[in-house]
Amino acid sequence: MKTNRYKLFFFLALFVGLGAGLYVAFSPPAQERGGQNGDVRPAPVEVLPIEHGPIELRRTFSGALEPRAEFVVAPKVSGRVERLNVNLSDPVERGQLVGELDNEEYIQAVAQARADLAVAKANQAGARSALEIATRELDRLKTLRQRGVASESQLDAVNANHLAKQGELEVARAQVVRAESSLETANIRLGYTRITAGWSGGKDERVVAERYVDEGEMVSANTPLLRIVELDPITGVFFVTERDYARLKPGQKAVLETDAYPGEVFQGRIERIAPVFKQATRQARVELNIDNTQQRLKPGMFIRATVVLERLAQAVIVPEQALTRRDDRTGIFLVDESGRAVAWRAVDVGIRDGNRVQLKDEELSGRVVTLGQQLLDDGSVITIPAEKTDVPEAGKRAVR
Repeated sequence: MKTNRYKLFFFLALFVGLGAGLYVAFSPPAQERGGQNGDVRPAPVEVLPIEHGPIELRRTFSGALEPRAEFVVAPKVSGRVERLNVNLSDPVERGQLVGELDNEEYIQAVAQARADLAVAKANQAGARSALEIATRELDRLKTLRQRGVASESQLDAVNANHLAKQGELEVARAQVVRAESSLETANIRLGYTRITAGWSGGKDERVVAERYVDEGEMVSANTPLLRIVELDPITGVFFVTERDYARLKPGQKAVLETDAYPGEVFQGRIERIAPVFKQATRQARVELNIDNTQQRLKPGMFIRATVVLERLAQAVIVPEQALTRRDDRTGIFLVDESGRAVAWRAVDVGIRDGNRVQLKDEELSGRVVTLGQQLLDDGSVITIPAEKTDVPEAGKRAVR
């Protein structure tokens, strides 16, 4: 008996559950179920008007600042750093003497080369005198040969000696040229101990960005001593993907912000766009030209560059929160002229600017629902609490 009673309770519970499920599945939406008279309850929503005006497609890119140009000062010869005339952040003029190396060794090299030149010139003078003597001897022997006093073999010997003296003079002249060249080289190397900042192009004044050595250190040739940069104008660099690459072009303006100066903006423009993408990142380099008259912006600072990629002078604009999805389509709920019902309208979205969205339909106007879309369907009755609109009985039924 007890088992049959449990079976009876089980089947009763099963039927009740099935009935409740069928009721929920096939009952009309809450807005279509009203009171005893079949009235429709209006859904409370918030609305905003559709705008007509300009809209811009903006992109903000993260990047960094780089010097417009830089010049690394390095000696052409090795030696001990005797003096550095500039330090970090000092201004430097083009061609300015910025450092000196110990030059005693190079002074001695110049003296040695000068002495070698003197020896070469003395040898040249001796060779010239010997040639003159050999020339007179040859002339005398030719006269004697004509008179029949000297033999042919004597004349040949004197002529050979004359030719040898000519060769010695030519060697002496070459030695003088070589000695002069060695002296010039020694003087040039001595001049290299005076280190100047001789960059080409750009402005005549730059700033010391880094100092790599101190006075007294031994350095070899081409060892960096100083890094000198140009800060005005300064270059901003960021990287773009293929999605935005085609929308950028040289000359476009950019607005820049940096954490160093919160709330301030700086103006720049696109100067160069790389013609290739890096294979590792699939991004292309973009360079900005930024005026930096006061030199407040420094290389290495992070920046956020905002560029207007596209601008429409006249567009249909709605708040982004007005967009909703129905049947895998994007659309909006338009409020009718009475303000008591809505109609679903599928739309194509264009430019997005913050929380404003362009709709590619120039004929839209009126108001759109921005809050409460989950309660609505095409033709649903609404109420706008902010307007405190009393919906009469005639307007409480769904508009289809």
